[in-house]
Amino acid sequence: MTGGEPGSVFRIATERPAWSGRRISVAVADVEGPGGERHEREVVHHPGAVGVAPLHDDGTVTLVRQYRAALDDDVWEIPAGLRDVEDEPTDETARRELVEEAGLAPGTLEHLVTFHNSPGFSDEAVVVYAATGLTEVPDDRQGAEEQHMVVRRVPLDEALAMVDDGRITDAKTVIALLAIDRRRSQRRDRS
Repeated sequence: MTGGEPGSVFRIATERPAWSGRRISVAVADVEGPGGERHEREVVHHPGAVGVAPLHDDGTVTLVRQYRAALDDDVWEIPAGLRDVEDEPTDETARRELVEEAGLAPGTLEHLVTFHNSPGFSDEAVVVYAATGLTEVPDDRQGAEEQHMVVRRVPLDEALAMVDDGRITDAKTVIALLAIDRRRSQRRDRS
C-alpha cells in the first residue's frame, strides 16, 4: 500500500489445491473477511512472465505474431515468456526470450512496468522491459508455436495504431507500447 492507506482487512485463512498442470495450478482459498465471515475463492497460481519491447534506433519495434490456443488465433505481441527458470532474474528472462523469439540481443534493458493480468483470480505478475542497443543474433525458438511465428519490425506509430484499431489486443503488448509512447512524449516535453 502507498500513501498511508490502511492494509487489507481480508486474509487467506487456508488454501487447498484443486488442480495442477505443467505451468499453472488452481487452489480454493478460504478467505476471512473483516467480521470473521468466510468466502471461498478460486485462485490460479502462475509463475509469472516477462515481456520485452525491442526498440530499434530507426524508431521501429519488433513484434511477433504467434498462435495462442486459448484464443484459437494468432496474436501480435512483444517477445515474452514464462518465468520458468528457477531463481532467474527477470532481466535475464527478458534477454533469453528476446534471443529465443526474435534473434535480438539487447545492449540495454529498461524496466517499464510490472502489472497483474487478472488479480481477481490469478497471482500472475508480468514484468515488462524496453530493449535498446539491439544486435542481431541467431534465434533459438523452443516450442511449436514459436517455430511458426512471424517476426516483424514496424514503426512505433504503426504499432500504436494497431492497438487503437484492435489488431493488437495482448495486454502486455498494449501496456508496453503505451508506456513507451508516454516515455517518448515525456522526453519530447523536456526538450
